[in-house]
Amino acid sequence: MSEKSLSEAEYDAITDAAAHWCMRMHASDCTSGERQAFQQWHDAHPLHAFEYAAMLEIWDVADHLPRNEAASAGMPLKPRSRLRTYAVAAAISLAALPLLAFTGWEAGWLPSSYERFEATNGLRQVTLGDGSQVELNLGTELVYSHYKDQRQVTLKKGEAFFKVSHDRAHPFIVRAGEGQVRVTGTQFNVWKYDDQVRVMLLEGSVQISSDKAHGSVPLTPGMQASYQQGDATPRISSMNPNDSALAWRQGKLVLDNLALADALPLINRYLNKPVMLADANTGAIRIGGIYNTSEVNSLIPSLPKVLPVYLTQNQDGNPVLNAIPRKAPKG
Repeated sequence: MSEKSLSEAEYDAITDAAAHWCMRMHASDCTSGERQAFQQWHDAHPLHAFEYAAMLEIWDVADHLPRNEAASAGMPLKPRSRLRTYAVAAAISLAALPLLAFTGWEAGWLPSSYERFEATNGLRQVTLGDGSQVELNLGTELVYSHYKDQRQVTLKKGEAFFKVSHDRAHPFIVRAGEGQVRVTGTQFNVWKYDDQVRVMLLEGSVQISSDKAHGSVPLTPGMQASYQQGDATPRISSMNPNDSALAWRQGKLVLDNLALADALPLINRYLNKPVMLADANTGAIRIGGIYNTSEVNSLIPSLPKVLPVYLTQNQDGNPVLNAIPRKAPKG
């Protein structure tokens, strides 16, 4: 079966199946037999995998539905997992059931537009549906959704610089890790690696909040916030005027005499296999230099030439940096 020969009904059937499998794979009563059947369906045709990946993104967006989704529709509150199911079901029914789409939009739990952006082999500049400008660093993936009462970006991984189009009636929210940035119009940078997030504000004002806290913390220009999994509140500090964290916009990674423990998260986000540290002593060794972000892969093999370290490999295939033991002075 070729994709060009598929009829509209066949495309719809694949989309319906992708939504069904998305909901079943997230269900607590999903059986091993179902998982095996899903894998067979998923691998049977490239379009199956493509449609399922799209459904996973919708599911992920629905996981961060606006808080007033049920109240604005006069509906009883439901578990968020149920709302995710509704969002996926509504997403595959937009063409057939315009009323459902309109109801979802009015309720605030279904976006009117949904866009996915990714930067793989180079930097990328994109314009979101609201006119906001975003610069994407290498290895960055984000999703933009426009709801009735807000604009929402989910930064799945990587780093992005935002120039947000001003719209006080529709706050712009960036979700990254276990927290979010809320703005109406401003310029700021968000970096995410694993569960670590760093927000740097250049212009305007933003509110930083954690999923574990009820309140938010304001940032003013020249301030930055960082948080990671388990933090109740973000850590706030002033930006160093000479901070080179935004050098990525010129394709550069600047390591300014950093301990390896601090440098590796900045390096690893450009690598397919993250580099590990053998111990705390290795993590304390300092590194400096300016590197092209597109050539970070070549940095790791060269480290033993410039630092007192040697490379090994762990059982998962990750390179591991080990400090060379110092020789005891002769008595």
